[in-house]
Amino acid sequence: MMAFNFIKRQLLKVIEWTDETQNTILYRFDVPDRYAIMRGSQLTVRESQVCIFVVEGKIADVFTPGRYKLDTENLPVLTALYSWKYAFETPYTGEVYFVNTKQFTNQKWGTSNPIMMRDKDFGVIRLRGYGIYSYKVEDAVKLMRELSGTNQQFLTENIADQLRKMILSTVTDVIAESGIAALDLATQYDELSGSTKDRLADKFTEYGFKLIDFYIENLSLPEEVEKTLDTRTSMGVLGDKMGTFTQYQAAHAMREAANNQGAGGSLAGAGIGLGAGLSMAGVFSEALKGAKDAPAEAKANTVKCTKCGADVKAGSKFCPECGNKMAESRFCPECGAKVGANAKFCPECGKKLN
Repeated sequence: MMAFNFIKRQLLKVIEWTDETQNTILYRFDVPDRYAIMRGSQLTVRESQVCIFVVEGKIADVFTPGRYKLDTENLPVLTALYSWKYAFETPYTGEVYFVNTKQFTNQKWGTSNPIMMRDKDFGVIRLRGYGIYSYKVEDAVKLMRELSGTNQQFLTENIADQLRKMILSTVTDVIAESGIAALDLATQYDELSGSTKDRLADKFTEYGFKLIDFYIENLSLPEEVEKTLDTRTSMGVLGDKMGTFTQYQAAHAMREAANNQGAGGSLAGAGIGLGAGLSMAGVFSEALKGAKDAPAEAKANTVKCTKCGADVKAGSKFCPECGNKMAESRFCPECGAKVGANAKFCPECGKKLN
């Protein structure tokens, strides 16, 4: 009776795996010592699973979701390897692996070290970034050959570092080739995410994975660039108006110097204030000069109406104030120079005019 029970336990072995984790990609099924996989054993492969039989380190038969009663008919590779001519004649002594084909979502990536980026406004700057992605196993056989091998189990943590390096390298290339200014990156996350996903797809395929989603959630600029962005936003200054922004910085430096109360600070502040003051003085001087010169230029291009004395644009035929016909252009009879309609002397030779 004991021998019969022992044989019965061997023949009724059920092979299945219930995944209670969220991060197991591959799991090796352990066969207890008192059991053996034989003809008639029941194999259950659940949805989002693939089962692989491995013998002597070689991948043999692969099973997709379903329930199977093991026999030579559904084990063609093993049948050939074991030379089973008519039936499942000897216990199977190889290994059984279950591969999880569900999506592994909310996988995080981020920069442990800053990404170097060359920007047209700020030169070389350092970026930090992070985001999420999701993937699944698309080719279980390729996964075993390229990554997991015959380990007891293979988790998302075991491949996370490799995927992170691959992601950061691709993100760096995409940002560099995009030519997007540092201050505009925050508005281009969707575009950058899409471009990065397209490039990563083939790289994931090499490991038997399929990249489902990829998102850039944040790209952090250096603190000094962030402050510049805040200042320019408050001023409403566009990216190409760096001159105006420089003037603002000079005024800000002058104000800071004036607020510096220390003795040493006063001396240093005086230097800063002087430089900033000279810069701002130049700005205001140009503005005032333009304001003063404008009326003079306008007046130089007018003549007096001989009837009402109003200033009339040179070359006008009639006075806009009284309608008087304006005098035609006159010339000096001595030197031939053109003179104003009301001129009493020639401005070139000094001859008195009628």
